[in-house]
Amino acid sequence: MTKIYTYCLFDTDDTFHGVYSSLAAAYRDAIRLANRGQSKVMLCTDNGWVDPDLTTLRNVLYSKCDVVVVLQGGRHRAKILKTKLKE
Repeated sequence: MTKIYTYCLFDTDDTFHGVYSSLAAAYRDAIRLANRGQSKVMLCTDNGWVDPDLTTLRNVLYSKCDVVVVLQGGRHRAKILKTKLKE
């Protein structure tokens, strides 16, 4: 059985923006959604808020399923939900 993970992207109002099979593509669009204001975009982790990059996001999501990660820049926010494709 193959493990296929999907990444769902939501904005500040919990509006669904798409489903991705690539974390890099989901991250790119999440940064674009969160970076609409004047504030710096930050990534929420267990250790607090850190500067976002793809490696950090991968490490946060590693070996987890059904978890939500938030990227926020001022009042603009993007959420990435990692889920597993179920058969």
